[in-house]
Amino acid sequence: MQSSDLSGITIHKARELLDNHELSSVELTQAFLDRIIEIDPLTRAFVTVTSDFAMEQASRADALIASGKSHSLTGIPMQIKDNICTRDIATTCSSEMLKTFIPPYDSTVTSRLYDNGAILVGKGNLDEFAMGSSTENSAFFSTSNPWDLDRVPGGSSGGPAASVASGECIFAIGSDTGGSIRQPAAFCGVVGLKPSYGLVSRFGLIAFASSLDQIGPLTNDVTDSALVLNVIAGHDYKDSTSLNQNIPDYTRALGSDIRGMRIGVPAEYFGDGIQPEVLESVREALEVFESLGAVIDRISLPHTSYAMAVYYIIAPSEASANLARYDGVKYGYSAVGADTMREALEHTRQYGFGEEVKRRIMLGTYALSAGYYDAYYLKAQKVRTLIRNEIDEAFRKCDILVTPSTPSVAFKLGENADDPLKMYLNDIFTQPANITGIPAISIQGGMADGLPIGLQIMAGRFQEETLLKAAYAYEQETDWHLLRPDL
Repeated sequence: MQSSDLSGITIHKARELLDNHELSSVELTQAFLDRIIEIDPLTRAFVTVTSDFAMEQASRADALIASGKSHSLTGIPMQIKDNICTRDIATTCSSEMLKTFIPPYDSTVTSRLYDNGAILVGKGNLDEFAMGSSTENSAFFSTSNPWDLDRVPGGSSGGPAASVASGECIFAIGSDTGGSIRQPAAFCGVVGLKPSYGLVSRFGLIAFASSLDQIGPLTNDVTDSALVLNVIAGHDYKDSTSLNQNIPDYTRALGSDIRGMRIGVPAEYFGDGIQPEVLESVREALEVFESLGAVIDRISLPHTSYAMAVYYIIAPSEASANLARYDGVKYGYSAVGADTMREALEHTRQYGFGEEVKRRIMLGTYALSAGYYDAYYLKAQKVRTLIRNEIDEAFRKCDILVTPSTPSVAFKLGENADDPLKMYLNDIFTQPANITGIPAISIQGGMADGLPIGLQIMAGRFQEETLLKAAYAYEQETDWHLLRPDL
């Protein structure tokens, strides 16, 4: 099989080919490695390519398939975002601070994927320490959007989203703190799922904001998203925030009738500043849902308008605490030539962290400082509770909420680089799901200017089955997910 034949292939299609012995995992993996050699100089989606390790895993996968003991992801090539630990493979967070860090252990998600037989072809580029919306904040290089190489892929999981969209892997694993899976999924025209907080273990995810971070998949369709979630979801004693929930087979929800499903459409997500084509695509999506028998309710979520202000107090505050461990002593980058320990620490952080990371550390440190804690951090937590209560009330009346994923399609590289506020506004529709801990998914819902438009669906906490059922129903009625960039 040629690498050019693989663009857009799904997990379930590859599973069929592997199980029918129409190709081996070694052949499939080599084809994707060839594709990376061909395409990644354009997209720059990978920080590290693990060719030798991938071929070793593929050989083991073929043995499992031959013995009849394969699993859902056995032999399937994947990319993992480079802020998720992989034993004996560099995990850099796309930062000079961790440029040489090689973890001695795997994250729980990494271990579960390996145990299921998935093949790691490499680690994905990201905004440094997952702080950004464009993958331009990587300390190493920017990633390009496969639909237009002069545009951003979104962030912070820009590498994972671009790698799936460009056919450099079949699926990828990202992390989502304020939209970092769904926003790049929208910009790159793939499916991005942020599970409920506590459903997927965060052990081995290098922390940005611990009460907001969640790991999830980026895939070519909704079925693949359900397949990956089956593998990575579940309680983990190593993660104190992991909840002991019953984990169903999420694929069983796909194809179920959605007649009578109540869809909330919050007015606050359709205001000024949204690209007209984005608004039109959501309106057309609602018509599709209505044609399938769903009931549309126009609702209001007034407190969600404060979500971005709450996020940019809580997230930097937690980042300030989490990144305090990088002192140049235990591991990571360490400045040399300083005269005192204090000077060494200052130089380590000065040169080890990029500008956006330092900006957020300073914001968080200020919000947590004496005299400002009550005025900012404590007040943000109180408003977070109001937003959560408002969302919970909405889900007593509605099964899902439907909104745009982003206010616009992908913007040009460098366009927002000098305007942090404009950059932050890219996540305005995705942040409420992190603040409240609910699951949310972005699927392709249209095109504008030759670029994908993302449609966001949210559901109540641990209602992933409802979320996936709705997303799948829409996907099957439209052809947007079948479109692929021409590289």
